[in-house]
Amino acid sequence: MSSLKFEDNFSRQADVYARYRPQYPAALYEWIASIAPGHDRVWDCGTGSGQAAIGLTAYFDQVIATDPSAQQIANAPPHPQIEYRVARAEESGLADHSVDAITVALALHWFDLDQFYTEVRRVLKPDGIIVAWTYYLPEIAPEIDRVIERYDAAILREYWSPRIQLLRDKYRSVPFPFHELAAPEFVIERHWTLVDLIGYLRSWSGTQAYRDAHDTDPIELIQADLTAAWGDVEQRQIRWPLFIRAGRHD
Repeated sequence: MSSLKFEDNFSRQADVYARYRPQYPAALYEWIASIAPGHDRVWDCGTGSGQAAIGLTAYFDQVIATDPSAQQIANAPPHPQIEYRVARAEESGLADHSVDAITVALALHWFDLDQFYTEVRRVLKPDGIIVAWTYYLPEIAPEIDRVIERYDAAILREYWSPRIQLLRDKYRSVPFPFHELAAPEFVIERHWTLVDLIGYLRSWSGTQAYRDAHDTDPIELIQADLTAAWGDVEQRQIRWPLFIRAGRHD
């Protein structure tokens, strides 16, 4: 049994998370498949509402997608190649040496890493791989980015879990006891409206924590500045560079 309490930061806004979290580039999944020892089964751990699980179906015969939040799983799109399970990262329920690859999209910082890595070694096939990635603040335009940076660092400062620091430092300080593999550079690119961007900010765990504390939407504190910075433009290009840790189980 994991000693780390599950921080349920997303169940209450699971529908918003499913709608506004961006999809990852197809080239990322292609690269993961290229370094995997086989393509029978991949475990997408901390799947959330299935953003990565769906992309992996193009390259693996079966995707086991787990998340400890039943509400997140309920918002994931069904697919004949995906088996969704409500399960913790540290206690997957998977058989020994049963997966070719493990993916962790924007979730590694929430895990009990020691216990999760024990589980990784148990379920990976020989020479199997683990690939974990994250992103941080979106890159749009300097005047917009400054508003989002203030929202993140000042308004939500007291409402972020301490684990978010692992995300902020681009996973560079995350212990990673595997034979490390160099990863190419990948970037998420989307064209969004201002409504899309605000929906994405509302999906943040820090936003939810602020709302719980104050019973008010913190987006209201930046709405005017964000609207002015966005300008009279229907859509803008949004970029998120991905930060990746990849390794092979020896």
